[in-house]
Amino acid sequence: MTETVAAIVAAHRAGSQSPAQTVARSFRRIREHNDPAIFISLREEEDLVAEAEALASKDPGALPLYGVPVAVKDNIDVAGLPTTAACPAYSYLPARDASVVARLRQAGAIVIGKTNLDQFATGLVGVRSPYGIPTNPMRADLIPGGSSSGSAVAVASGLVPLALGTDTAGSGRVPAMLNNIVGLKPSVGLVSSAGVVPACRTLDCVSIFSLTVDDAVAALTVMGGPDESDPFSRDRTLAKLGSFPTGLRLGVPRDGQLIFFGDKAQEAAYAAALEQWRALGATLVSFDLEPFYETARLLYEGPWVAERYLVIRNLLASQPDAIHPVTREITIAGGRLSAADTFAALYRLQELRHTTKHAFAGLDALVLPTAPTAYTTAQVLANPIELNSRLGTYTNFVNLLDLCGLALPAAIRADGIPFGITLLAPANRDALLASIGRVFHSKTKLPLGANRLAMPPLADTDASPTGDEIPVAVVGAHLSGMVLNGELQALGGRLLEATSTAPDYRLYALPTTPAKPGMLRVDAGSGTSIALEVWALPAATFGQFVAAIPPPLSIGTVRLKDGRGIKGFIVEAADIGSAKDISAFGGWRAYAARSVTTSPRHSGTPR
Repeated sequence: MTETVAAIVAAHRAGSQSPAQTVARSFRRIREHNDPAIFISLREEEDLVAEAEALASKDPGALPLYGVPVAVKDNIDVAGLPTTAACPAYSYLPARDASVVARLRQAGAIVIGKTNLDQFATGLVGVRSPYGIPTNPMRADLIPGGSSSGSAVAVASGLVPLALGTDTAGSGRVPAMLNNIVGLKPSVGLVSSAGVVPACRTLDCVSIFSLTVDDAVAALTVMGGPDESDPFSRDRTLAKLGSFPTGLRLGVPRDGQLIFFGDKAQEAAYAAALEQWRALGATLVSFDLEPFYETARLLYEGPWVAERYLVIRNLLASQPDAIHPVTREITIAGGRLSAADTFAALYRLQELRHTTKHAFAGLDALVLPTAPTAYTTAQVLANPIELNSRLGTYTNFVNLLDLCGLALPAAIRADGIPFGITLLAPANRDALLASIGRVFHSKTKLPLGANRLAMPPLADTDASPTGDEIPVAVVGAHLSGMVLNGELQALGGRLLEATSTAPDYRLYALPTTPAKPGMLRVDAGSGTSIALEVWALPAATFGQFVAAIPPPLSIGTVRLKDGRGIKGFIVEAADIGSAKDISAFGGWRAYAARSVTTSPRHSGTPR
């Protein structure tokens, strides 16, 4: 039996199971599972039982990961254990925990040990390590996926409920798909990389493997936030989970742009996943994937290989045979790149960022296969570079374009191979991806990991603003799935609820270019209810949002149908003039859908 983080924490707080018992159980399962290629090093069981017992002196309610066993990829520092990056000649003993490990411990987590990986986190296959190849628990002949192979296998096998990986080109997503688990790749810089052996330092992310989206978010909430010890850390806001939005719009590639390398079962599984999204009420909108493909090619054909070279150039010079031959072949090319090559690639990347940004206009997220196909270990060993490259088809461009990602199980194919999808969105939409991804994953009814654990019921999301959030009612193009909704998300907004006003309002299409909705409060009995959404914005960004309100709109108190009064966008009677009364449509979304001429198309469109 495999347990979720939420279930373990609940059992510990209720006293039905102690953290020490949970730790002992993890070690027992590791022994019984008997795959020495999963962990590179383990802490002493007696030490961890004592650490777990010491948690009894603390307030369980103040520890969101109270007694949860965690595995850590062996390119992330854990005090007391060597960091090898799967290269014995590189090994060193860190003096302190990586920042993310320290934050997990502060939240009550207990680090069990360090997991195997493709050497120096170079690879998506999980077979490039002198410490062996972890056995995929879903189908033993399949590759485990990499580079975070041991972490993914440990979670899928039920040895731990939570594990850290890293993700530069897909290392936190491809293994998730191949092991039927969740892989969360945060926005670049949201989680500190201090104490992490770099792959590409400007792109690296610490990623999370778990059985459910809620478990991954619980860890991300603890780990996220600025870190003064990491110059690449960014002051990015992690919003709380929200409700599944109405009007969700997901991007899918244009016809003929998807690549499956002849894998018809994978293609069919992706088509079935899209039907599941439609059943959830999402609208699927085609977009041009080609600029994303070009960006992906930059990662290994461009100067970012030089970042990998920088990490091990001294070892390449002194002990080249200590490096895995495939890793050596890939990395050594980074030493031959010129400054001119670098700037040319940076200029092209900036152009591609500008181009791909438009793909998200009017979209909440993209939905893609996590990988175009799957391979056996024998196939990859026979053709290591080409097949590895294929696995990165839908992952290599993500960090270069500053996107966040969430890999989700979607199906188990008839041949026993897991299939998964990945949701992608611009940075700072991590909470949105989790909010919609958790619902999709729940609806699949798939077992969790490889041990046939049943999908738990979804916990309710908190529909109340926190003390540092301000609720705001939006009625126009900032509604979910509409063209300006990304502005709310970029400011850390989260959807609280879809509701409507008291029946005391009229809605007008204002005579502006483009048309803007103006909501006017009128005398009781002479108005109607207008559909809207309530979003929570952090107090720190609320002022920034309000400052961008275009006239003739203003901020005021909007009365909801249940009598609550919250801040929202209104218009004064003096500004109505010749505006068209569209109250009969019941809301701006319905009006925009029926009237092309008033559809919002650019940043002047209102809230």
